[in-house]
Amino acid sequence: MDDIKPNQYAAQTPMLVSIDCIVFGFDGENLRILLTKRGLEPGKGRWSLTGGFVGQKEDLERAAARVLHELTGLKNVYLEQLKTYGEPLRDPFARTICVAYFALIDIRKYQDQPNHEGRAKWFSIDEAPPLIFDQNEMVNEACRRVRYKAALHPLLFELLPQKFTIPQLQNLYEQVYGTPIDNRNFIRKVSSTGLLVKLQEKDKSGSRRGAFYFRLDRKKYRAKFQSFLNFIPNPDHLLG
Repeated sequence: MDDIKPNQYAAQTPMLVSIDCIVFGFDGENLRILLTKRGLEPGKGRWSLTGGFVGQKEDLERAAARVLHELTGLKNVYLEQLKTYGEPLRDPFARTICVAYFALIDIRKYQDQPNHEGRAKWFSIDEAPPLIFDQNEMVNEACRRVRYKAALHPLLFELLPQKFTIPQLQNLYEQVYGTPIDNRNFIRKVSSTGLLVKLQEKDKSGSRRGAFYFRLDRKKYRAKFQSFLNFIPNPDHLLG
């Protein structure tokens, strides 16, 4: 670094660094994505991901957590860096490098936030409107990443409330992968993980017999996160 002169920095083209968050939620029936109406040009009035610029004294992780908190009011949620997008003309206003993150949140916690002002809207992942710039590419990439990681790690539990039923859990996996899953095989694999604690309470909204609620054993969840039993065979093809 000693041989780099100050004027070499001055000669470089300044660039903006932004954060975009792909926020996924699950309402018990459908996998959803949280979008906002853009309030400035270019693209004013169109739907977009939630985003913002990285502050002078922020690292990327803090900036992403701040952007997500400003929209949802939530902290300490599952947030993972996805990819950096740097095509020179991706933002027609200025050269902008974007670092994309995806987040998995419990929709119910989001709706319970006192600062929630209706600035955003949930869309079914299959019915989301076209987004600005290269954000459709970001969403597609995030969906592939979630499918891949969910086959190896139990991260989809981040989308569920504190208590849930096995049918709800199975429906979540079917939504994420877009395919039916054999019921008996699913129950067997879920039970073998030892991650679930059966409760005495039942959900009787769907039938008179009802379905028992379960909760996640958080200690085992953290311990087994890196060595999860695959629900989906050959997950490598999901990144193709």
